[in-house]
Amino acid sequence: MGLALAALSACQVATPQAPVAPAPRPETAPVPRTPASQAIARHFARVQSDLISRGLLRTDGGQTDAPFGQDALVENFIRIALFDEYVSDGGRLIARQTQSRLRRWDQPIRMGLVFGGTVPEAQQAKDRAQISAYAGRLSRLTGHPIRMGTPGNANFHVLVLNEDDRLTFGPELQRLVPGITPAAIRTITDIPRSTFCMVLAFSTGQSSTYSHAVALIRGEHPDRMRTSCIHEELAQGLGLANDSPVARPSIFNDDEEFALLTRHDELLLKILYDRRLRPGMTPREARPVVETIVAELLGGES
Repeated sequence: MGLALAALSACQVATPQAPVAPAPRPETAPVPRTPASQAIARHFARVQSDLISRGLLRTDGGQTDAPFGQDALVENFIRIALFDEYVSDGGRLIARQTQSRLRRWDQPIRMGLVFGGTVPEAQQAKDRAQISAYAGRLSRLTGHPIRMGTPGNANFHVLVLNEDDRLTFGPELQRLVPGITPAAIRTITDIPRSTFCMVLAFSTGQSSTYSHAVALIRGEHPDRMRTSCIHEELAQGLGLANDSPVARPSIFNDDEEFALLTRHDELLLKILYDRRLRPGMTPREARPVVETIVAELLGGES
């Protein structure tokens, strides 16, 4: 049973038994946030302001100052798709770069949105529209069927939770993902303030194909940080589980330079779901195939 976590965005891959679809529940009206949640919202507002003041959380895509060629794209794909940043040790996640295998979905993805009771309705409407549009974009890029579902039939749950919602969300996680381990639940409910958001992707047994995923987006984030989390976590939940400090221009880099999926990242997704690659391939097996795909994608670019 393998487990890996990468952060901005912590990305965790676990292998419990395949879950069954839970019964849907009616949504409840938003309720006021506690002082603790309001304090976290102020904290992340300051974080976003600081990042933007330092030229980070860019939304321009880096086309003018961050060129990349075939060699860089190959190396970045190998590092991001075929290595893990974290390993599991006694139920704890420890930062340790380890070689892994290629992982992705082979079944259609149905994304289900779950909003915490303290998330305002206006924010819910904005996030719902954004996530729906982004799911369509990811489907077009990968050629893989990705559509919006409901919490009752989803296999990729996107949780938008404030602090008050998340701390007590354990029983709901058990309902949404039957078979989820206590350690995985704690990873979400006990997320440290230093972690902006995360995704956990599950497979059955020793399989290298995903069967279920859960992404956590902090509801307290201001708009650009929340959008950045949506872009990274939903893409990482497709199989780009690691981050690399040399990947540029990319959201799969802990330096927070870019807020939104870039052309570089779009190409990573195209490579990941190219049918010439197979789930379970090692870096050594995948490299020559990736080199061929990259040469076709970039043509004469160097």
